[in-house]
Amino acid sequence: MSNATRPAASAATSEVTIWSLEQTSPSDLRPAAAPAGDVRIVRSGTPLPEFSRFLYTAVGGDVRWTDRLGMSYAQWQEILQRPGAETWVAYEEGTPAGFIELDAQEGGVVEIVYFGLIPAFRGRRIGGHLLSYGVARAWDLAERHEGLPATTRVWLHTCSDDGPHAMGNYLRRGFRLFDTRTEQEPDVEAPGPWPGAYPASAPGA
Repeated sequence: MSNATRPAASAATSEVTIWSLEQTSPSDLRPAAAPAGDVRIVRSGTPLPEFSRFLYTAVGGDVRWTDRLGMSYAQWQEILQRPGAETWVAYEEGTPAGFIELDAQEGGVVEIVYFGLIPAFRGRRIGGHLLSYGVARAWDLAERHEGLPATTRVWLHTCSDDGPHAMGNYLRRGFRLFDTRTEQEPDVEAPGPWPGAYPASAPGA
């Protein structure tokens, strides 16, 4: 992060609770029913920072996703090109509605790094379906990447800044809580795809 964007040492902070959850067997997954209508989930097969950044800002803008905003194009591309990195995108009637990003880690562990819906698509039963599909792809990730070990664990973290329905969605899909911690984080304006795009009170996924 450059000096121009780094929060000042005296900037206000707020306490954020972070919950970590996991599945340790494919049988843990409890899929949600598919939503009605023309909803498709497609893997983004070409690592493209422009598209990934669009998804990141459009989904995370109202819940203070800011950790990647200072990354260069090359840094973003490096993340997308890591072995076992996958992005799966939900489309409703041809329009991107949300995404789930997977990252293969050591020992057959797969992290769900990001998951969520663009605010306009929340509350329409797409989130549970996208999460179910993405978790299933985490469990069979090694089938698509030569040299990766079979998945033995899928994990993620969510926090108190996320939408009010996020934790419930994870628990209903069969995730179990294994760690809780609190951190002080700088108070930042929710950036959205452009400043002020969404109110912070937008409904959850």
